[in-house]
Amino acid sequence: MSASEPTPEPTPTSEPTAASTPAGAFDLLYERHVTPLLRQTFLLTGDWRAAERSVTHAFRRAWERWPEVAVDRDPGGWVRAAAHDHALAPWHRFLPRRRMPEGGGAPEHGPPSEGARDDDRELLEALLSLPPSYRRTLLLHDGLGLGLPETAAESEASTPATAGRLMHAREALAEYVPELSRVAPKPRREMIRSLLEGLVAARPVPEAPPARTVRDGGEHLARRRTGAALGLTALVAAATVAAAVTGPEGHAPREGTPTVSVHSPGREAVDAGADD
Repeated sequence: MSASEPTPEPTPTSEPTAASTPAGAFDLLYERHVTPLLRQTFLLTGDWRAAERSVTHAFRRAWERWPEVAVDRDPGGWVRAAAHDHALAPWHRFLPRRRMPEGGGAPEHGPPSEGARDDDRELLEALLSLPPSYRRTLLLHDGLGLGLPETAAESEASTPATAGRLMHAREALAEYVPELSRVAPKPRREMIRSLLEGLVAARPVPEAPPARTVRDGGEHLARRRTGAALGLTALVAAATVAAAVTGPEGHAPREGTPTVSVHSPGREAVDAGADD
């Protein structure tokens, strides 16, 4: 460059975008996936409150483990798997089931559902009558379009087992929608996807809490878990000290009783047990 040429102006640095910060990237992920995940978990549970609990739990876990989730090849899939796991956890069977209102629609506690038809209600009940693993397989493969290997991996099952679950789930739904048994596999997949989309389309999705609220909740739970872990550690340490002071017989040595060295032969095993 010659001396007569003007010096180029320095290129202004671009301002940081929302996604350039951990909180901003999390918020974008949340806004993009929260509503579809609410619909999915409703199809797994038939309960909007359970769906909201599961999705909120999944996003809180994602924020708590954000360094891991942020570099995952599919962060949305990570949160989806966590939400589905929580929605289908075995302990949910001990919670009271919400009664489905007459004429279709969402359970009584959920938002009003105008336009839900009786056949939609029957189809939802048929879906919910499937074993949880069948329900999840049908949703992932036919509803979301995942391949059979990907569906098997996310549901933590072998590919042959997943194929069997899918076959039985389709057969069960065909009892309520006879057309399913008269079409080829590919059109059947598209038909089931349309049916599942129709089940949630007639039901208003409850408003999700803001991403900031979910992040704050995740941080609060993380602090509580850390405090509980520290409290348990302190309790164990106190019990260990008490055991060491009182001795193996469970009481403090009497005054004037000769003590035994920790290196005395034959007492090392006893002393080690007291320390434990």
